[in-house]
Amino acid sequence: MPLITLKTRIAAPVERCFDLSTSIDLHKQSVEHTREEAIGGRTEGLMQLDEEVTWRAKHLGQWFTMTVRMVEYERPHYFCDKMIRGPFQSMEHQHYFEELDGGTLMTDKFRFVSPLGILGRWANAAVLKNHFTELLLTRNEAIKTFAETNRWKEVLSY
Repeated sequence: MPLITLKTRIAAPVERCFDLSTSIDLHKQSVEHTREEAIGGRTEGLMQLDEEVTWRAKHLGQWFTMTVRMVEYERPHYFCDKMIRGPFQSMEHQHYFEELDGGTLMTDKFRFVSPLGILGRWANAAVLKNHFTELLLTRNEAIKTFAETNRWKEVLSY
């Protein structure tokens, strides 16, 4: 099972970083290049415990639909979302937020298992791990940009 671990330092309060990370609206903006849209469940605002969102997006030239549920939620330090329906055998994304030097250290742990046995393992190594790493880096850069500027006000209402 591939594991992607990313750490992002953000010069903003931990609560803001956490909330931006749960924002469906920011998620859509951060991955515009995949034409990702929320088509079911919660389709805007901030995800909460036990809520689901169904995404439709184009990755690697193919359209995919995936439903994700927020399975753990401890604001403002941790949440975990898991795929409950979609193209993978399994997918889990853990998000950690730690106050650090007046800002936030955001850590992502993203695990996924592709279907198709040995062919899926080859795809993981050859393509998917790099694809998801780039997608997460792009998303984290958007969270950082919004959190460190007044752009956070575009998606958060406090």
